[in-house]
Amino acid sequence: MNRTATMTLVRAALDAVEPRQAVHAFVRRHGDSLFVDNQEYDLKRYKHLFVVGGGKAGAPMAQALGEILGDRLTAGRINVKRGYARGYARMSACAAPLPSALTLCEAGHPIPDQEGQQSTAQMLELVREAGQDDLIFCLISGGGSALMPAPVPGISLTDLQILTEAMLRCGATINEINTVRKHCSQVQGGQLARAAAPATLVALILSDVVGSPLEIIASGPTVPDPSTFDDAYAVLKKYNLFDQIPSSIVEHIAAGRRGEVAETPKPDDPFLARVQNVIIGSNALAARAAQTQAEALGFQTLILSTYIEGEAREVGRVMAGIAKSIVAEGWPLPPPACVIAGGETTVTLRGNGLGGRNQELALAAALALDGWTGITLATLATDGGDGPTDAAGAIVDGHTVRRAHALGLSAHDSLMCNDAYRFFDALGDLIRTGPTNTNVNDLLFILADRT
Repeated sequence: MNRTATMTLVRAALDAVEPRQAVHAFVRRHGDSLFVDNQEYDLKRYKHLFVVGGGKAGAPMAQALGEILGDRLTAGRINVKRGYARGYARMSACAAPLPSALTLCEAGHPIPDQEGQQSTAQMLELVREAGQDDLIFCLISGGGSALMPAPVPGISLTDLQILTEAMLRCGATINEINTVRKHCSQVQGGQLARAAAPATLVALILSDVVGSPLEIIASGPTVPDPSTFDDAYAVLKKYNLFDQIPSSIVEHIAAGRRGEVAETPKPDDPFLARVQNVIIGSNALAARAAQTQAEALGFQTLILSTYIEGEAREVGRVMAGIAKSIVAEGWPLPPPACVIAGGETTVTLRGNGLGGRNQELALAAALALDGWTGITLATLATDGGDGPTDAAGAIVDGHTVRRAHALGLSAHDSLMCNDAYRFFDALGDLIRTGPTNTNVNDLLFILADRT
């Protein structure tokens, strides 16, 4: 029963942050008057309307904006994760086709690739040619940092790929990863906005970052950057990465610290006065939708937090402890209870297994819940892809470990070698949504009842 209810909550959460609907909720047009989050733009005063951007939600966001702008749209290019353009075309067969003026480019994520670099170069060419009588929309969603690679002169795409792989493996937070990437990019850290000046720029942002700080989402291409080259250096030093990354990156950051390379844009840069940034979807919105659905199913509900971070396996044990407390003591709320949490954990790789942060969290929780009844826990990446796998996450209960043992699988050994995917695949306990074309971090659900 709780497993079925859990999947109902998953669907409610994902529906609430469907990007096409989110764009229509914040962007409205009445003739030549365009309203973006209640700010009005007179379309008659703009010669050209361009659309650029990148992220996993780029396809439905672009389609929605195309529906709104219609024939006023001059040209546009959006980078999406490989497979997402084709996947969205199948999902939206009944919707209006993407305007011919808009081009979707499928590119690599989480490791940037040549297709992404070439398409981003074309974006930069487009925005740099825009004038003060032009209006540019930038569509930003999770994955935008990798999907819009534009390394500075002297740093190659290969260098950027090596940097990305090293930072993903070391357990750095997304904030730390983006701090370094912004200082090696011609787009991120406010530099797309700098390139677009003197045009007017409107950024529509689907947040995939805990707390939705604008400067972190997709590495903040349209907002001032509070971080510095010194901060980027500190991240590399913290994780002892100097010997693991190309010398071109080390030298570039060192030059920036010496003042030989311009810093990323700061709040007092005048061109930022012509930029509007609007968050159209977030983890909190998805969590609230799931809470409403859980209440309709008869659960006592609590959104614990949408700021969950930390090592995935440790968070899994903590969440299992909360579930036990509900069943044993009726705290922090009495059963039947649904606890919802959101955020983004990290994984420090210790083995050569296959999985993602959500699967690893679920596996650690399964070990902690072994033998308990009345508890179901599920966690998933809202984009539908947890790590380098075709699963969004996994669902566990107090019988998971014993079911695995009967198949000759060790939950403990699988966790130690980061092999949660094969463990849950054998049990049939992976959550597979396919690409959702949205991305608002991760969600976790605890359903608990006394038996």
